[in-house]
Amino acid sequence: MAILVCGGAGYIGSHTVARLLEKGKEVIVFDNLQKGHREAVPENVKLCVGDLRDKDALDKVFSENKIEAIIDFAADSLVGESVTEPLKYYNNNMYGTMCLLEKMKEHGIKYIVFSSTAATYGEPESIPIMETDRTMPTNPYGETKLSVEKMLKWSDNAYGIKYTALRYFNAAGAHIDGHIGEDHSPESHLIPIILEVALGKREKIFIFGNDYPTEDGTCVRDYIHVTDLADAHILALERLQNGEESTVFNLGNGKGFSVKEVIEVARKVTGRTITVEEAERRAGDPAVLIASSEKAVKELGWKPEYNSLERIIESAWKWHVNNPDGFGGK
Repeated sequence: MAILVCGGAGYIGSHTVARLLEKGKEVIVFDNLQKGHREAVPENVKLCVGDLRDKDALDKVFSENKIEAIIDFAADSLVGESVTEPLKYYNNNMYGTMCLLEKMKEHGIKYIVFSSTAATYGEPESIPIMETDRTMPTNPYGETKLSVEKMLKWSDNAYGIKYTALRYFNAAGAHIDGHIGEDHSPESHLIPIILEVALGKREKIFIFGNDYPTEDGTCVRDYIHVTDLADAHILALERLQNGEESTVFNLGNGKGFSVKEVIEVARKVTGRTITVEEAERRAGDPAVLIASSEKAVKELGWKPEYNSLERIIESAWKWHVNNPDGFGGK
Protein backbone atom coordinates (compact mmCIF):
# COMPACT_ATOMS: atom_id res chain seq x y z
CA MET A 1 0.00 0.00 0.00
CA ALA A 2 1.38 3.35 -1.07
CA ILE A 3 1.16 6.90 0.21
CA LEU A 4 0.18 9.38 -2.50
CA VAL A 5 2.00 12.70 -2.13
CA CYS A 6 0.18 15.38 -4.09
CA GLY A 7 2.59 18.16 -4.97
CA GLY A 8 5.42 15.75 -4.25
CA ALA A 9 7.71 17.37 -6.83
CA GLY A 10 7.56 20.69 -5.00
CA TYR A 11 9.71 22.02 -2.19
CA ILE A 12 8.16 20.61 0.99
CA GLY A 13 6.57 17.71 -0.90
CA SER A 14 9.88 16.42 -2.26
CA HIS A 15 11.48 16.54 1.18
CA THR A 16 8.53 14.60 2.58
CA VAL A 17 8.93 12.00 -0.16
CA ALA A 18 12.62 11.70 0.79
CA ARG A 19 11.77 11.13 4.46
CA LEU A 20 9.05 8.59 3.63
CA LEU A 21 11.55 6.64 1.55
CA GLU A 22 14.08 6.76 4.37
CA LYS A 23 11.41 5.17 6.58
CA GLY A 24 10.84 2.39 4.05
CA LYS A 25 7.45 3.57 2.82
CA GLU A 26 6.10 3.06 -0.69
CA VAL A 27 5.44 6.44 -2.28
CA ILE A 28 3.69 7.70 -5.41
CA VAL A 29 3.95 11.35 -6.46
CA PHE A 30 1.10 13.20 -8.16
CA ASP A 31 2.12 16.62 -9.50
CA ASN A 32 1.24 18.84 -12.46
CA LEU A 33 4.87 20.13 -12.54
CA GLN A 34 3.75 23.74 -12.89
CA LYS A 35 5.79 24.67 -9.81
CA GLY A 36 7.41 21.33 -8.99
CA HIS A 37 10.48 19.76 -10.58
CA ARG A 38 10.70 16.33 -12.16
CA GLU A 39 14.35 16.22 -11.00
CA ALA A 40 13.19 16.47 -7.37
CA VAL A 41 11.43 13.10 -7.61
CA PRO A 42 13.73 10.09 -7.04
CA GLU A 43 14.08 7.71 -9.98
CA ASN A 44 12.68 4.83 -7.94
CA VAL A 45 9.45 6.73 -7.17
CA LYS A 46 6.49 6.59 -9.54
CA LEU A 47 5.59 10.07 -10.80
CA CYS A 48 2.06 10.58 -12.10
CA VAL A 49 1.88 13.90 -13.95
CA GLY A 50 -1.58 15.34 -13.52
CA ASP A 51 -3.75 18.02 -11.96
CA LEU A 52 -6.07 17.56 -8.98
CA ARG A 53 -8.83 19.22 -10.99
CA ASP A 54 -8.60 16.43 -13.57
CA LYS A 55 -10.89 13.78 -12.11
CA ASP A 56 -10.02 11.27 -14.84
CA ALA A 57 -6.34 11.56 -13.91
CA LEU A 58 -7.20 10.97 -10.24
CA ASP A 59 -9.36 7.98 -11.14
CA LYS A 60 -6.46 6.52 -13.09
CA VAL A 61 -4.04 6.90 -10.19
CA PHE A 62 -6.45 5.44 -7.64
CA SER A 63 -7.50 2.57 -9.94
CA GLU A 64 -3.99 1.53 -10.97
CA ASN A 65 -2.36 1.75 -7.53
CA LYS A 66 -3.13 0.57 -4.03
CA ILE A 67 -3.15 3.82 -2.07
CA GLU A 68 -3.73 3.89 1.67
CA ALA A 69 -3.41 7.61 2.42
CA ILE A 70 -2.79 11.08 0.99
CA ILE A 71 -0.39 13.86 1.95
CA ASP A 72 -1.51 16.95 0.07
CA PHE A 73 0.84 19.85 -0.74
CA ALA A 74 -0.69 20.77 -4.11
CA ALA A 75 -1.63 24.46 -4.04
CA ASP A 76 -0.78 27.96 -5.18
CA SER A 77 0.84 29.78 -2.28
CA LEU A 78 1.90 33.35 -3.12
CA VAL A 79 0.07 35.77 -0.84
CA GLY A 80 0.49 38.79 -3.13
CA GLU A 81 -0.64 36.91 -6.21
CA SER A 82 -3.68 35.61 -4.34
CA VAL A 83 -4.81 39.20 -3.77
CA THR A 84 -4.51 40.14 -7.44
CA GLU A 85 -5.79 36.77 -8.79
CA PRO A 86 -8.19 35.41 -6.15
CA LEU A 87 -10.17 33.22 -8.56
CA LYS A 88 -6.98 31.35 -9.51
CA TYR A 89 -6.55 30.44 -5.84
CA TYR A 90 -10.16 29.42 -5.32
CA ASN A 91 -10.01 27.27 -8.45
CA ASN A 92 -6.74 25.51 -7.70
CA ASN A 93 -6.67 25.38 -3.91
CA MET A 94 -10.34 24.79 -3.17
CA TYR A 95 -11.75 23.12 -6.26
CA GLY A 96 -8.63 20.97 -6.63
CA THR A 97 -8.96 19.66 -3.08
CA MET A 98 -12.68 19.14 -3.54
CA CYS A 99 -11.97 16.89 -6.55
CA LEU A 100 -9.40 14.98 -4.51
CA LEU A 101 -11.85 14.43 -1.66
CA GLU A 102 -14.54 13.26 -4.08
CA LYS A 103 -12.20 10.62 -5.48
CA MET A 104 -10.99 9.62 -2.00
CA LYS A 105 -14.64 9.03 -1.09
CA GLU A 106 -15.29 6.99 -4.26
CA HIS A 107 -12.17 4.85 -3.80
CA GLY A 108 -12.52 4.36 -0.04
CA ILE A 109 -9.36 6.20 1.04
CA LYS A 110 -9.81 7.41 4.62
CA TYR A 111 -6.69 9.38 5.59
CA ILE A 112 -5.36 12.76 4.45
CA VAL A 113 -2.74 15.11 5.86
CA PHE A 114 -3.29 18.61 4.52
CA SER A 115 -0.58 21.24 4.18
CA SER A 116 -2.33 24.33 5.50
CA THR A 117 -0.87 27.64 6.66
CA ALA A 118 -0.71 29.91 9.67
CA ALA A 119 -2.02 32.58 7.27
CA THR A 120 -5.44 31.17 8.25
CA TYR A 121 -5.14 33.27 11.43
CA GLY A 122 -4.66 36.61 9.67
CA GLU A 123 -3.40 39.38 11.97
CA PRO A 124 -2.56 37.55 15.22
CA GLU A 125 -4.25 38.63 18.43
CA SER A 126 -1.42 37.21 20.53
CA ILE A 127 2.07 35.69 20.12
CA PRO A 128 2.76 32.82 19.90
CA ILE A 129 -0.30 31.84 17.88
CA MET A 130 -2.30 28.91 19.30
CA GLU A 131 -4.63 26.54 17.46
CA THR A 132 -7.54 27.91 19.49
CA ASP A 133 -6.92 31.49 18.32
CA ARG A 134 -9.36 33.29 16.02
CA THR A 135 -9.06 32.50 12.30
CA MET A 136 -9.61 35.56 10.15
CA PRO A 137 -7.46 35.45 6.98
CA THR A 138 -6.39 38.72 5.39
CA ASN A 139 -5.77 37.34 1.88
CA PRO A 140 -7.32 34.79 -0.50
CA TYR A 141 -4.43 32.36 0.02
CA GLY A 142 -5.18 32.05 3.73
CA GLU A 143 -8.91 32.13 3.04
CA THR A 144 -8.79 29.23 0.57
CA LYS A 145 -6.67 27.14 2.95
CA LEU A 146 -9.11 27.77 5.80
CA SER A 147 -12.02 26.91 3.49
CA VAL A 148 -10.35 23.60 2.67
CA GLU A 149 -9.94 22.88 6.39
CA LYS A 150 -13.71 23.39 6.77
CA MET A 151 -14.33 21.13 3.76
CA LEU A 152 -12.18 18.46 5.43
CA LYS A 153 -14.15 18.80 8.66
CA TRP A 154 -17.49 18.24 6.94
CA SER A 155 -16.08 15.41 4.79
CA ASP A 156 -14.99 13.67 7.98
CA ASN A 157 -18.44 14.22 9.44
CA ALA A 158 -20.23 12.83 6.37
CA TYR A 159 -17.84 10.24 4.94
CA GLY A 160 -15.42 9.36 7.74
CA ILE A 161 -12.38 10.76 5.90
CA LYS A 162 -9.95 11.47 8.72
CA TYR A 163 -7.68 14.49 8.31
CA THR A 164 -4.96 16.48 9.95
CA ALA A 165 -4.33 20.07 8.87
CA LEU A 166 -0.87 21.46 9.59
CA ARG A 167 -0.53 25.23 9.87
CA TYR A 168 2.93 26.74 9.52
CA PHE A 169 4.66 29.83 8.15
CA ASN A 170 8.14 29.67 6.68
CA ALA A 171 9.68 26.42 5.52
CA ALA A 172 13.41 26.89 5.05
CA GLY A 173 16.64 25.00 4.45
CA ALA A 174 17.36 21.97 2.30
CA HIS A 175 17.94 18.25 2.67
CA ILE A 176 21.04 17.70 4.79
CA ASP A 177 22.82 15.72 2.06
CA GLY A 178 22.15 18.55 -0.42
CA HIS A 179 20.46 16.54 -3.18
CA ILE A 180 17.21 18.54 -3.09
CA GLY A 181 16.42 22.08 -1.99
CA GLU A 182 14.39 25.21 -2.61
CA ASP A 183 13.87 26.30 -6.22
CA HIS A 184 10.97 28.68 -6.86
CA SER A 185 10.36 30.93 -9.84
CA PRO A 186 9.89 33.69 -8.97
CA GLU A 187 11.60 33.35 -5.61
CA SER A 188 9.75 35.13 -2.81
CA HIS A 189 11.27 33.62 0.35
CA LEU A 190 13.78 35.56 2.42
CA ILE A 191 16.54 32.99 2.97
CA PRO A 192 17.02 31.90 -0.67
CA ILE A 193 16.89 35.55 -1.77
CA ILE A 194 19.64 36.41 0.73
CA LEU A 195 21.70 33.45 -0.52
CA GLU A 196 21.25 34.58 -4.12
CA VAL A 197 22.87 37.86 -3.08
CA ALA A 198 25.72 35.90 -1.49
CA LEU A 199 26.13 33.98 -4.76
CA GLY A 200 26.19 37.18 -6.81
CA LYS A 201 22.92 36.37 -8.56
CA ARG A 202 21.26 39.43 -7.01
CA GLU A 203 22.82 42.80 -6.28
CA LYS A 204 21.28 43.30 -2.82
CA ILE A 205 18.60 42.34 -0.35
CA PHE A 206 15.90 44.84 0.60
CA ILE A 207 14.75 45.25 4.19
CA PHE A 208 11.16 46.48 4.06
CA GLY A 209 10.78 48.62 7.17
CA ASN A 210 13.15 49.19 10.08
CA ASP A 211 10.75 50.82 12.54
CA TYR A 212 8.66 47.87 13.70
CA PRO A 213 8.14 47.36 17.46
CA THR A 214 10.77 44.60 17.59
CA GLU A 215 14.22 44.46 19.12
CA ASP A 216 16.04 45.64 15.97
CA GLY A 217 13.12 47.27 14.17
CA THR A 218 12.70 44.61 11.48
CA CYS A 219 9.96 41.99 11.12
CA VAL A 220 10.27 38.77 13.11
CA ARG A 221 9.25 35.49 11.52
CA ASP A 222 9.12 31.80 12.31
CA TYR A 223 11.47 29.56 10.25
CA ILE A 224 11.30 25.76 10.34
CA HIS A 225 13.66 23.37 8.60
CA VAL A 226 11.89 21.67 5.71
CA THR A 227 12.93 18.21 6.90
CA ASP A 228 11.42 18.85 10.33
CA LEU A 229 8.21 19.87 8.56
CA ALA A 230 8.32 16.67 6.52
CA ASP A 231 8.66 14.63 9.71
CA ALA A 232 5.61 16.35 11.20
CA HIS A 233 3.50 15.39 8.16
CA ILE A 234 4.56 11.76 8.53
CA LEU A 235 3.86 11.74 12.28
CA ALA A 236 0.44 13.27 11.60
CA LEU A 237 -0.37 10.50 9.13
CA GLU A 238 0.77 7.78 11.53
CA ARG A 239 -1.40 9.32 14.23
CA LEU A 240 -4.48 9.08 11.99
CA GLN A 241 -3.67 5.51 11.01
CA ASN A 242 -3.48 4.67 14.72
CA GLY A 243 -7.13 5.64 15.09
CA GLU A 244 -6.87 9.17 16.44
CA GLU A 245 -9.43 11.81 15.55
CA SER A 246 -9.10 14.59 12.98
CA THR A 247 -7.49 17.79 14.21
CA VAL A 248 -5.33 20.83 13.44
CA PHE A 249 -1.73 21.41 14.53
CA ASN A 250 0.48 24.48 14.38
CA LEU A 251 4.13 23.91 13.50
CA GLY A 252 6.56 26.55 14.70
CA ASN A 253 10.14 26.95 15.82
CA GLY A 254 9.22 28.28 19.26
CA LYS A 255 11.01 31.55 18.61
CA GLY A 256 11.23 34.02 15.79
CA PHE A 257 14.14 35.57 13.94
CA SER A 258 14.25 39.13 12.63
CA VAL A 259 15.20 39.99 9.06
CA LYS A 260 18.47 41.49 10.29
CA GLU A 261 19.24 38.36 12.34
CA VAL A 262 18.72 36.15 9.28
CA ILE A 263 21.04 38.33 7.19
CA GLU A 264 23.76 38.31 9.86
CA VAL A 265 23.65 34.54 10.24
CA ALA A 266 23.78 34.18 6.44
CA ARG A 267 26.91 36.37 6.36
CA LYS A 268 28.48 34.15 9.01
CA VAL A 269 27.56 30.89 7.26
CA THR A 270 28.55 31.95 3.74
CA GLY A 271 31.52 34.16 4.53
CA ARG A 272 30.26 36.39 1.71
CA THR A 273 29.37 40.07 1.46
CA ILE A 274 25.61 40.57 1.51
CA THR A 275 24.59 44.08 0.51
CA VAL A 276 21.48 45.45 2.20
CA GLU A 277 19.22 48.34 1.26
CA GLU A 278 16.46 49.61 3.51
CA ALA A 279 13.11 50.35 1.93
CA GLU A 280 9.62 51.40 2.98
CA ARG A 281 7.35 49.00 4.79
CA ARG A 282 5.18 46.72 2.69
CA ALA A 283 1.45 46.97 3.30
CA GLY A 284 0.08 44.22 5.50
CA ASP A 285 3.34 42.99 7.05
CA PRO A 286 2.73 42.24 10.76
CA ALA A 287 5.66 42.96 13.09
CA VAL A 288 5.85 39.46 14.57
CA LEU A 289 4.50 36.09 13.42
CA ILE A 290 5.35 33.05 15.53
CA ALA A 291 3.25 29.90 15.84
CA SER A 292 3.26 27.69 18.93
CA SER A 293 4.07 24.00 18.43
CA GLU A 294 3.19 22.95 21.97
CA LYS A 295 0.27 20.79 20.83
CA ALA A 296 2.29 19.10 18.06
CA VAL A 297 5.16 18.34 20.43
CA LYS A 298 2.79 16.87 23.00
CA GLU A 299 0.35 14.96 20.78
CA LEU A 300 2.51 14.07 17.75
CA GLY A 301 5.76 13.56 19.59
CA TRP A 302 7.31 16.01 17.13
CA LYS A 303 10.91 16.92 17.97
CA PRO A 304 12.45 19.34 15.46
CA GLU A 305 16.04 18.26 14.80
CA TYR A 306 17.34 21.21 12.78
CA ASN A 307 15.83 24.12 14.69
CA SER A 308 18.81 26.49 14.87
CA LEU A 309 18.85 29.30 12.32
CA GLU A 310 22.50 28.59 11.56
CA ARG A 311 21.79 24.96 10.73
CA ILE A 312 18.83 25.92 8.55
CA ILE A 313 20.91 28.37 6.53
CA GLU A 314 23.91 26.00 6.33
CA SER A 315 21.75 23.35 4.66
CA ALA A 316 20.23 25.90 2.27
CA TRP A 317 23.68 27.27 1.39
CA LYS A 318 24.96 23.79 0.58
CA TRP A 319 22.11 23.31 -1.88
CA HIS A 320 22.47 26.75 -3.50
CA VAL A 321 26.25 26.47 -3.90
CA ASN A 322 25.92 23.09 -5.62
CA ASN A 323 22.84 24.16 -7.62
CA PRO A 324 23.17 27.91 -8.30
CA ASP A 325 20.60 27.68 -11.10
CA GLY A 326 18.29 25.31 -9.25
CA PHE A 327 17.15 21.98 -10.67
CA GLY A 328 17.23 23.32 -14.21
CA GLY A 329 20.95 24.01 -13.92
CA LYS A 330 21.89 20.35 -13.58
